[in-house]
Amino acid sequence: MRTAHEAKPVKLIASLFAGEPTLVEEAKATLSHTFGPIDFESELLPFDHTDYYTSEFGPGLQRQIVAFQQLVAPSDLPAIKRQTNELEWSLAREERRRVNVDPGYVSLSKVVLASTKDHAHRLYLGQGIYGEVTLTYQRGHFRPWPWTYPDYASDRYCTLFEEIRRHYKTQLREER
Repeated sequence: MRTAHEAKPVKLIASLFAGEPTLVEEAKATLSHTFGPIDFESELLPFDHTDYYTSEFGPGLQRQIVAFQQLVAPSDLPAIKRQTNELEWSLAREERRRVNVDPGYVSLSKVVLASTKDHAHRLYLGQGIYGEVTLTYQRGHFRPWPWTYPDYASDRYCTLFEEIRRHYKTQLREER
């Protein structure tokens, strides 16, 4: 029988989207103040795989994926999601969110996203937060599951998360 041990620290990420790039920048500044320096930023990506958020945020949404230099414990994800929810509401106007911030993490074997919504493929993590293994790393690449959001399942996003994974793997080697 194996003994239980603490999980390796993971690479904290956040997906931010808004209709105005200045809101993404404002949210990133707050996130950096809270979680430390950002060491990876994707370009602004069109958020065009769904119109689910159009009624709340309006058209023309753009997303950016960021990763943070400081590694975190995977068990920190519920508290982090609650902090990003507070950030969303601090930037809201007239009871409407103007920016969406979804935290998660990259490990050597997967990409995990936090959610407040339960579903058959999500595990309860505590504090009202669920975790979803969105991508799995197999044979040298991230690969989607049947439930993976279409944008995250795209080659563009898988390649982006592979780059973050390379940074993370280097960090793990350097911290030994």
